[in-house]
Order: sequence, then structure tokens, then C-alpha cells
Amino acid sequence: MSDAHGHDHPPHLAHHFETPEQQMESGKLGMWVFLATEILMFGGLFCAYAVYRGNHPEVFLFAHQALDTNWGAINTAVLLASSFTMAWGVRAAQLGQTRLLVALLSLTLLGGGGFMVIKTIEYESKYEKSLWVGGLNAFYQSGGQLADADKAKKAADYVSHHGYDHGGDKHGGESHAGKDGDHHGDQHTEHHDEPQPEPAPVAAAPVVAGSQINRPADPESGLVTDLVVNPTPSVARAQSMFTGVGEIQAKHQGSHYPEFNELAPDDTQATHIFFQIYFMMTGLHGVHVLIGMGLIGWITWAAGGPITKAAVGPIASLGLGGYLLFVGFLVAFPGWLIASIAVCGVAAVASGVLNVLRLKGFAGPAFSPDYYTPVDLVGLYWHLVDLIWIFLFPLLYLIH
Repeated sequence: MSDAHGHDHPPHLAHHFETPEQQMESGKLGMWVFLATEILMFGGLFCAYAVYRGNHPEVFLFAHQALDTNWGAINTAVLLASSFTMAWGVRAAQLGQTRLLVALLSLTLLGGGGFMVIKTIEYESKYEKSLWVGGLNAFYQSGGQLADADKAKKAADYVSHHGYDHGGDKHGGESHAGKDGDHHGDQHTEHHDEPQPEPAPVAAAPVVAGSQINRPADPESGLVTDLVVNPTPSVARAQSMFTGVGEIQAKHQGSHYPEFNELAPDDTQATHIFFQIYFMMTGLHGVHVLIGMGLIGWITWAAGGPITKAAVGPIASLGLGGYLLFVGFLVAFPGWLIASIAVCGVAAVASGVLNVLRLKGFAGPAFSPDYYTPVDLVGLYWHLVDLIWIFLFPLLYLIH
């Protein structure tokens, strides 16, 4: 009886399942349960984000300028493209198109690697400007006092000026050149020591006479009026979450991004929290990207023929070594980096030689139209990773 069962039993079907369909549906159910726990974990971080942004809206308006929106947008496009190639790869596995599957999985791996390279560039720039985690953040305060006031001033100038470079005129019409001119006023005016009066807020644009467009009706009780109907609204902190307007923005009647010295005392003490949230959310997401790349590398190896199986090990080792070399170039790590790259190089050569010697012993592709469950499940995981970033990008980079 056992011999007959083994003869009729497909090699990829576990003994405790009756049919491949039952095995696949069970695997999908387990993956969805796991993804639900992932959503719960990130959900806690999103809740922390909402609480801190609701309590300190001006901090988020100020601090998010340190993030490079261009890099964030590129990373979003990279992950969306990798999600497309992953979904196409699942379809290729369903149709038994092995070569196309390997090619699409390789492109997905390149997308994940590109994401990590860009994120490394962003992290290095924050570390260089003392915008790192914990006490390494220039805005971190102990007992209401900055550890290094000069370092905090340099970091604050970088945040504000970085906002000009990547968002245009963010401070109510004041140009970057004008701010720099403040430091060289003796070259432009003879009265640079005299205090300059604070510019009056820009008045709301009046309705053109004869226009057929009427003003909107007065809002119902409890609703927040806009800046045209009510030029100086009183914005509570919780309301900033719904209107996108903080107290300082309301005072200036527009998208004014506050300077560090404009923040309230309790906001200056909480400025570093934005960066803690940023690194926690994006760092945890980056760990998930690395895990996803490992899983995609595994199914790429399993999906390929003997030559593909022989090439995956050396390529992965060289890729890791190249990434470490790139990190060392950015942050100038000491000599141990050279040793780690050497180890990766030796591993690549050793795995290549071993693969050549065992080339004939490698089996063919592990997936077919009858069995592609691992490709499907890894694809679901990768889509969740991409989806989380789609939420992180606007919440962290597009605060305005």
C-alpha cells in the first residue's frame, strides 16, 4: 500500500496533504496569517507616528525637510517596478516559462538591491549631519538642554537649507540666496547691523470684482475653515492631522516651514523624535527588504537549471562584497571592511569552483505549472514590503 501511495504521490506534495491544491491553499492561508502579524507590527509604529505628529505637528514640518524627496520618489518607483516583475514572475511560473521566471526574479533582486543602495546613501547623509538615532542626534536633549548647541545649530541650518534645495521656496517667499546674504550683509548694505522689521503676513487674495465664482458657504459647526475664509484660524494640534496646517503655518497664512528657533520649547525637546520614528520605520522596512531578497534569491536558485544554480552563489557573494565596498566608500570604515570584502571574494571563488565540479549533479528547475507555491508565497511577502513603503513615503517625505 505504501509503495502504491509513493508511486502516485507527486514529489513536491508533503505526505500530510492529499492533493497539490490542498497544499497550496494551506500554504497561502499560513502566509496571509503571517502577513497579518506583520501589519500589526507596523501598525504599532504607524500609531506612534500619528500620536507624535498630532502632538508636535511643527516638529514634523521642520524635521522632514532633512529627507531627500527625490531619493524617496526614486525608491518608490524602484519598488513598484520590482513588484511588477515579481507578479509577472508568478505568472511565468504558472505557465512553466522557466527562463522568463529566472530573468524576472533577477530583475526583482536588482530592484531590491537598488532600494538598499539608495537607502544607504540617505542614511549616510543623516549620520554625517548628526541626525542619527538616540544621543547621536544633534537635537537630542537631556534635562531640557542640548548636548552640543553648535552641532544643533549646524544641523538646524542643514535641515532648513536642505528644504530649499529640494522643495523650492518653502519659507513664504524668502529665497535661499537671501538667507545666505544675511551672513554676508556687509557686501550688500551699509546697515547690516540694524535690526530688520519682521515682514507683514501676506493678505488673502480678494475675490475679483465681477467674478461669477462665489465664496464657499460658511462651514458647519465643528469644521475647520480654510485660510482664505479665516486668515488667522486657531489650529489645535490634533486638527493639524486633518488640515495639514500647523499653528505657525496658520500664522503665516500658507505653507511656511518653521525654523528650529521658531519651535516652542516642548517642540525643540521633541525634535529628535521625528528622526527616531524615521529610522525605526524605514530601518525595519529595510530589514524586510533584505529578508525578501534572500527568499527571492532562494527561489531563483531553485527555479534555474544547472548553469543558473552554479552562478547564483558567486554572483550573490560578489554582490554582497560590492555593497560592503560601497558602504565603506561612503562612511570610510576601517580596515576590517577590506577583510570582509576579501572573505566575500574568497567565498565567491570557492563556490564557483565547487559548482563547476558539481555541475552535472544539479537537478533541473524545481517549479512547474503543477507546483509553484513557493514563488506565489514569496511574491505575496514582497508585495506587502512594497505596500508598506507606499505608506511610508508620503507620511515621512511629503509632510506639507
